[in-house]
Amino acid sequence: MVSLLTDVSSEAVAAVLPLYITASLGLTTVAYGFVDGLMQGASALVRVAGGWAADRGDHPKWVAVAGYGLSALTRVGLLLASGFAAVAALVAIDRVGKGVRTAPRDAMIAASSDPRSLARSFGTHRALDTAGAALGPLLAFVVLWAIPDGYTTVFVISLGAAVLGLGALVLLVPDVRPRRAAWLDRHQTREGRGLPKCKGCTCDALGGLRPAERPFSWSFLRDRATRRLLVVASVLGLLTVGDGFVYLALQDRDGFATQWFPLLYVGTNAAYMLLATPAGRLADRFGRGRVLVWGHCLLVLAYLCAALPLGGAGTTVLALALLGAFYATTDGVLAALAGTLVAVPVRATAIGTAQTVVAVARMVASAGFGVLWFAVGREGALLVVAAVLAAAVPAAWTALRHVQSRAEAAAVPDDGGAA
Repeated sequence: MVSLLTDVSSEAVAAVLPLYITASLGLTTVAYGFVDGLMQGASALVRVAGGWAADRGDHPKWVAVAGYGLSALTRVGLLLASGFAAVAALVAIDRVGKGVRTAPRDAMIAASSDPRSLARSFGTHRALDTAGAALGPLLAFVVLWAIPDGYTTVFVISLGAAVLGLGALVLLVPDVRPRRAAWLDRHQTREGRGLPKCKGCTCDALGGLRPAERPFSWSFLRDRATRRLLVVASVLGLLTVGDGFVYLALQDRDGFATQWFPLLYVGTNAAYMLLATPAGRLADRFGRGRVLVWGHCLLVLAYLCAALPLGGAGTTVLALALLGAFYATTDGVLAALAGTLVAVPVRATAIGTAQTVVAVARMVASAGFGVLWFAVGREGALLVVAAVLAAAVPAAWTALRHVQSRAEAAAVPDDGGAA
């Protein structure tokens, strides 16, 4: 519910930014590409820092509180800011807050879930998260329908939703401690099997690490499967341009009124919300790596829908549905896959690292695509990206098949026999 409320806040703003920058401020797609790149990648490095802080202190809730609080403060700034530089700076700060909170939040989800249904748990979270992401643009649409230049009103609504989300996190969400919970579970398992307690009660949660020592190390990056996952995620991320470009392409082709623009975000998020949990179940059953990679074929089809001169409501709705299906099969699945490959003490850091790789890659992709659009036009730019992504998917799956096998083995719960 915290994610739902926060996404009402953030997506209401995101839904009006393309128009606010290109229409209200009168800037080009190159400028929007810069801002969209900030939205994709400003959170990149701090995602790792957020995961590290959550693992180091074993209190992911309070690291998440800091991230959500920082994003809420930027909503106040949007009410006072004027001009491109101020908006870009606030967008960057908001994304930093998102980066700080994401890995700790996902670590809490993983710590509260059965390993065999981890992707489904992430899918359920993403469904609620995306319900908020659909409501935010819908509210923006209603505001712009009533007030054609009502950007300030949108920002006020965004601030209210952010404050409600932060309050729910502080007052209602339990302080889950993944490392301590795993350590206690190991002792309970030993006692249930009739085994003696460890001498001095200093055994680890996982991987030979004692509670009195550092909670993790970066050695998980030396693991071959983890490195392959990061490489594949980065390559596919470099071929994933921001949704705003797809929406601008649809409007450029079909020429619909600007007040309808926020509904494009609603359509994508509605599809994501409906498909997130089923996609998680599909990933748990048929393989998270497989669903993650081949889900990018849906993105290829979405680009083609936006690029080809086949205007009309049907093509637009299909493009939005394909975008939503793409996120349903990749976003939560990536977090579940990364969390499966590593031990509990480094889970938040590993998830944050994977998300950082994707965020940096998408930041580069958005900035580069803005220039490509400016150089060759809407249709040519989308067709180029679609063709390269279509060629990259089979190669990515070939590289990730070993990771799939590791993830399937890791998803089987340990009965404590190795303790």
